[in-house]
Amino acid sequence: MASSLSRSASHGSPAAASPTPTPSLLRRFSPDFCALAALRPIRPAASSAKSPRDTTTSTEQEQQLAAPCRGACEEPPPSPSASSTMDAPDSAALRVGIIGFGNFGQFIAGGIQRQGHAVLATSRSDYSDYCAAHGIRFFRSLEALCEEQPDVLLVCSSILSTESVVRAIPLAKLRPDTIVADVLSVKQFPRNLLLEILPPEFGIVCTHPMFGPESGKHGWRNLPFVYDKVRVAEEGAQKAKCDRFLSIFEQEGCRMVEMSCAEHDRHAAGSQFITHTIGRVLAQLNLQSTPINTKGYETLLQLTENTVSDSFDLYYGLFMYNVNATEQMDKLDRAFEKVKQMLYGRLHGVLRKQIVERVPMPGAPLLGSREAKDSPAASREEMKHLSPRVADVPSPCHTFSPVAFSTVKC
Repeated sequence: MASSLSRSASHGSPAAASPTPTPSLLRRFSPDFCALAALRPIRPAASSAKSPRDTTTSTEQEQQLAAPCRGACEEPPPSPSASSTMDAPDSAALRVGIIGFGNFGQFIAGGIQRQGHAVLATSRSDYSDYCAAHGIRFFRSLEALCEEQPDVLLVCSSILSTESVVRAIPLAKLRPDTIVADVLSVKQFPRNLLLEILPPEFGIVCTHPMFGPESGKHGWRNLPFVYDKVRVAEEGAQKAKCDRFLSIFEQEGCRMVEMSCAEHDRHAAGSQFITHTIGRVLAQLNLQSTPINTKGYETLLQLTENTVSDSFDLYYGLFMYNVNATEQMDKLDRAFEKVKQMLYGRLHGVLRKQIVERVPMPGAPLLGSREAKDSPAASREEMKHLSPRVADVPSPCHTFSPVAFSTVKC
């Protein structure tokens, strides 16, 4: 039968006499195969569980079999590579470059890694050993980090050094759709700075995790995370990067609060700055624990410890770079003076009644008791009966609060 098939093929087509290699059995029946090719189901590459080697072999076989009849098929099968390219942006992990890898930078890096993203870091200090132990790539210069073209560049420097750090970023080495974000405790200052320095195609996201290594050491759930999408493309790769970056904190359980930078600074001046100020004032009192601490006093001790553990540069930055901080400081000063006036005003009224109107203080011993008889007032009463002249002589000094009225001298 093979010989009869060979003879029919040679008489049916002049091309059979050409010196081309002998076609396979399927190629000899290519007309029938083309008629059935459109009916053959095509399995998408994404649903295949084959190994890469088997997939490659299967794809080559399908291309070889379908080559003679590509013109007979109205619509070619979808390209597996095109399908995987469409899915890649949604599932790809971010590469987040952190500038300033101190205590807070390391703290934030932990959450980024827990969500499956890669961390690249650089800092003035050498943290290469720490990074090697935690699977983080450490770069000894900002330029070397930017050459890796991270998706997000996160500024974790101090408030005072932020401007010099941002101006030192080699922007030409970054991709145009890069997102630059910050985690400073003030927001209007970095917002205006980034808008001034970064090219218009760069994305800008200002954020403030309202927690730190101490308050967030047991997890970030329900802790507030404030953010403002200052400048982000409404669609495309930059928007996808921004969404994935913010999802890091959302997946960690943070309470996401979208708020403008100006509104953030108004609230922060009345909460964060006041908290740090009270803690700094209490630290000047050198408070110590006692055997009879109340819960409120222990809270003050903890507040003092938490605020003093932060650098004074951080506290100064909260004051210097928040336009609302000066007003809060003035309000705090006026409030303290008002409380002092309330205390001393009442004390002055009580003492005046004692001295001028001779009204005994509440709780003073009544006349007739042993203490009352020994009091100066009782002595003067006794002296009246002895000699009017002696009774009229004023007492060399009175006994009413010599501490409060320092002008009274004996």
